[in-house]
Amino acid sequence: MAMAAKTHSQWTLSSGCSSSRGYTRARSMKWRRSSNYLARAATSTAIVAAGIKYVDGEEAKKLVTEEGYSVVDVRDKSQFDRAHIKPSTHVPLFTVNTDGDISTSIRRVMHNGFAGLFYGIAFTKPNSNFVADVERSFSKDSKLLLVCQEGLRSGQAAEKLEEAGFRNLAFIDNGLQKVKPDLFATEGPKQLQDAGKAGLVTIQGQFSVVLGAILVSAYLFLTLFPTQAEELFFKK
Repeated sequence: MAMAAKTHSQWTLSSGCSSSRGYTRARSMKWRRSSNYLARAATSTAIVAAGIKYVDGEEAKKLVTEEGYSVVDVRDKSQFDRAHIKPSTHVPLFTVNTDGDISTSIRRVMHNGFAGLFYGIAFTKPNSNFVADVERSFSKDSKLLLVCQEGLRSGQAAEKLEEAGFRNLAFIDNGLQKVKPDLFATEGPKQLQDAGKAGLVTIQGQFSVVLGAILVSAYLFLTLFPTQAEELFFKK
């Protein structure tokens, strides 16, 4: 199941491929193989190293029940609290950003007003202690299944841990959002598939569509026409 990038020499033409037809065919194969690799690598924000397994939900369940893998959940606390695999160890790759500098404060207000409001996404920053936190709970020889909601953070986490010396790593490449209901024992008020859903997007029906359109329109008006907005809403 491990995925490894082909080296340049593995894709070059052999000395026996001297005809133009053979050259064209070999270049076509090179393109298709490279495209397939890149498409697979897109499940993570980083190229997954050869020692890391990427698995689907059913394969992940076998790793846990048959091969002794421990589940490490790298999502933020809000998603973890909504639903998580039982048992699992929570070590977030990103933590809530409480920095008070002006730039961060402005970005926090913008985030909470829209991404936070509509999708319930926490305003976070990279957890600088992530590797150290994992090392406090597991040895470098431990078998770890890393999970997140979409498969992106767990791919990043796997790469960081491999660089730190962990060798038995796997992650669910499409995340918990694609895991079949009741495949794992869970804790929390929601299903694993829905743990990433919060905010206004959870409001069903036409009301959410109308309210969302109003809020987005208001935001764009305030952003693009600040002078007119001030005169309209704040003029005494």
